[in-house]
Amino acid sequence: MTDIITAAPHIGAVRQLLHVGCGMPNPKRLPACFHRPGWREVRFDIDPQVKPDIVGSITDLSMIPDASIDAIWSSHNLEHLHPFEVPAALAEFRRVLKPDGFALVTLPDLRAVARHIASGDLAAPLYQSPAGPIGALDVLFGHQASIQAGNAFMAHRTGFTADTLGAALVDAGFDEVRVHEGKYWDLWALAAMPAIDPAVYDELAGVLQ
Repeated sequence: MTDIITAAPHIGAVRQLLHVGCGMPNPKRLPACFHRPGWREVRFDIDPQVKPDIVGSITDLSMIPDASIDAIWSSHNLEHLHPFEVPAALAEFRRVLKPDGFALVTLPDLRAVARHIASGDLAAPLYQSPAGPIGALDVLFGHQASIQAGNAFMAHRTGFTADTLGAALVDAGFDEVRVHEGKYWDLWALAAMPAIDPAVYDELAGVLQ
């Protein structure tokens, strides 16, 4: 597996993006900041059916060397873990990142969804995703259509507010953590390593709005 991380051409000029919970190949699903030249996506997923570069759980990235990754993109993954597994996953994120690396994380915002449920509108879809309509129950308990299809790992086992996500990332040892509420009942977090280039914050400003 080490070869997957180090076999990029012109290593040093190419930045390694570890895309955890990648799903089926689809570069369009990456945030715009990773569409720029110089990024190389390394796809990681627990489901071998999506043909990732590496199969595994985000609680154990032992097949990836220390300080070998420039950035991690985690879209709707941490909520699939049990609460007690989250520190292990974030510790692994931090271990594999280079000293100037960063993790970009997005996941459901439980506070926003709770406000919606409290309004009494539980049944209506919140938004349309590539996988179909997403309702409050999908956000709370996992995408029901995927679970019904036999993908039990799609169930949600924990959840976050902006405060608890920020605290978890700080507790994991990241040097600076910025958490923003998103537009689609979601949270977005940037967790930076100590030597991050300040220009990265400008580079990601559009993503974190």
